[in-house]
Amino acid sequence: MSQHLPVLSGQEVLKLLYIIGYRFREQEGSHITLRHATRKPLTVPNHREIARGTLRVIIKDAGLTIDEFRKLL
Repeated sequence: MSQHLPVLSGQEVLKLLYIIGYRFREQEGSHITLRHATRKPLTVPNHREIARGTLRVIIKDAGLTIDEFRKLL
């Protein structure tokens, strides 16, 4: 599958991360921190568009491959 990522908003990324078990922890400014029972915490910028490089880091830190993330779409 292609390694290209779609342009997503912070809210769209949050919804996808909720599917795999991440939950809201706190918010500081426009950055939302999420927690998970077995995975490391994540911080997601709540912006209209998340830069593709930032999205790649979020996906990697969530323990997903790009293909696994795309399947959540």
